[in-house]
This record gives sequence, C-alpha cells and structure tokens, in this order.
Amino acid sequence: MDLTLPPKVTDRAFTRLREICEATGEQKALRVAVEGGGCSGFQYDIRLEDLPAADDLVLEQDGAKVLVDAVSLPFLQNAVIDFTDELIGARFVIQNPNATSSCGCGTSFSM
Repeated sequence: MDLTLPPKVTDRAFTRLREICEATGEQKALRVAVEGGGCSGFQYDIRLEDLPAADDLVLEQDGAKVLVDAVSLPFLQNAVIDFTDELIGARFVIQNPNATSSCGCGTSFSM
C-alpha cells in the first residue's frame, strides 16, 4: 500500500492567496518548490506566478491555485502548506514530515 500523498493546502493558505490576488487585482498562483541550498541542505522557494508549467501538480480551491513542480513533489509528499500570521511576521509555511531537521527560519531543511 502506497502511503505517499501529494501536499495538502490548508483553507487558511487558500484564503490568504485569494486575499493577495484581490488586493493586487491579479490572478496569481502560489508556487511552492524545493531547491538545493540553504543552511540545512534544501530550501523552499515560495513565490507568486502567472501560469502553471505543463508538469505541475495544481492544487485548487475556489479559484486559488498552488503549484508544485514534478522535481519538488517527492520532497513535499504528505506535507502541509499553511499560512501563519504571528508576531514575527505573516508568511506561508511548510509542515514537512519528510524533513529530518530544519533551520530556525523555517525555509531550510534536510532529509
């Protein structure tokens, strides 16, 4: 039985993405990618994009779209993409069960 699942996006993250699009007047998608680098070996690249690539996984809710490229997908299996608004700042965050450790900033991790 295969227990790997694509990442899940929380309602809070989709809501914030819709708010950003409404505020800017642009219909953008949230790209979540994993790249080599950072203080722990891998780092998240989270940015807004216009269109999905042909091989992207598109997660959608009420018109809001989150894109994950095919190379990053194995690193994000079973992960949760969320939005947090804390005293230190508001940002999209990744809760990744595949990461064996992460740095204090939350954008770098190792496997």
